[in-house]
Amino acid sequence: MRAARFHTYGGVETLVVEQAPDPHPGPGEIRVRVAAAGVNPIDWKLRSGALQQVLPVELPAIPGRDAAGVVDEIGGGVRGVRVGDRVFGLGGVTGASAELVILSAWAHAPATWSDGQAAGAGLASVTAMRGLNALGPLAGRTLLVEGAAGGVGSAAVEIAVARGATVIGTAGERNHEFLSSLGAVPTTYGSGLAQRLTTLAPRGIDIVLDTAASGSLADLVAIAGDAKRVATVADHEGGRRLGTHVVNAENDSALLSAAAELGGQGRYTPRIEETYPLERIADAHAHAERGRTRGKLVISV
Repeated sequence: MRAARFHTYGGVETLVVEQAPDPHPGPGEIRVRVAAAGVNPIDWKLRSGALQQVLPVELPAIPGRDAAGVVDEIGGGVRGVRVGDRVFGLGGVTGASAELVILSAWAHAPATWSDGQAAGAGLASVTAMRGLNALGPLAGRTLLVEGAAGGVGSAAVEIAVARGATVIGTAGERNHEFLSSLGAVPTTYGSGLAQRLTTLAPRGIDIVLDTAASGSLADLVAIAGDAKRVATVADHEGGRRLGTHVVNAENDSALLSAAAELGGQGRYTPRIEETYPLERIADAHAHAERGRTRGKLVISV
């Protein structure tokens, strides 16, 4: 199969598109012929070696954790999916930027999503849902999402709105119209946020989801009034120090199915800023490393 790989840790120049061995699913896994793969911050952090001490990978490695495509091989004990089904989902921390990928969590992709949208939904939707679930029921509550224009943040906005929350989202001014289109009330992040929120949410902020790791977590706790009304999916060290909910993504087929159900209802649509062909994966990683991504970046395979 064709795959993007890096043989050494380093910059985007380490990425090459070449032939790699075909993978095969084990028990509880499926193999998917990839139409598109997501690009996530963990991809370039792993490639750069920044996570080498805590999350080493076997080299050469194929970047990418989430993908969408058609099932073409099924491992033992798998039920509810057949060869030829169109799915999206998650595999290991590497492996998705290739013609074939092994998934351990998946759901049927709604017809309303393009392949790129389905590829962009996996990690973002699971991370967003786990963060929201940590905060309890959403209906009738006012939620602040810090970093609302990114992949996880934009997913969290739409999912929270679908669950009945009033959502205020922080982002740079260029993304305010985008946040409004998702159903959020936009505001800028940084200095003076608490004062701006007194106008936007005169009854106060009930719960907060941090997706940005911008150093604002202590301020977000003060805005919420209680660390247990705050969840972070990004600033794990700060969250543990302050006593907030600290959330990691997990390969969870039930959460993927819930995201797909909302997608089929037209209540959650993964937002894609740009799609790159596999041959330009270095450009995709460079884009991701610059930050400020609106929604998701995806690779077309």
